[in-house]
Amino acid sequence: MRRRRSTPRAPGFTLLEVLVALAILSFAVVVSIQAFAGGLRLLKLSGEHQEAMLIADQKAREIVSPTSGGVESGTEGAYGWEREVKIVATPDLDVEGRSVKWRMWEVDVRVRWGDHRQISLSTLRTVAGDGENVNRP
Repeated sequence: MRRRRSTPRAPGFTLLEVLVALAILSFAVVVSIQAFAGGLRLLKLSGEHQEAMLIADQKAREIVSPTSGGVESGTEGAYGWEREVKIVATPDLDVEGRSVKWRMWEVDVRVRWGDHRQISLSTLRTVAGDGENVNRP
């Protein structure tokens, strides 16, 4: 009887091993691309938010010494803003029959962009009073 000689196996990978490796590699590439795209979306959103905050800060700082309250609005590029200035009651500072030395104003700024994005910024400004006698409720 003759024995059949087994042929030595050639070194290398089988077709199944190669297909499994390619599937794993393609999955890793897709996941990394999605993570990168998510990071880019967050970077864009962060930049828009920062620009909106800068606009709100600028609009709040434009009111240095308010003399009257009111609402103003406008646009800066793709951003719409609204600024409201109103006097704040200060009962400790407003004594009947005495001249007013200080007045306090509240400045509220809202900036909107996109469909549903908005930020708000509020600050207070103190202004030297005009020295008039004030009788407030």
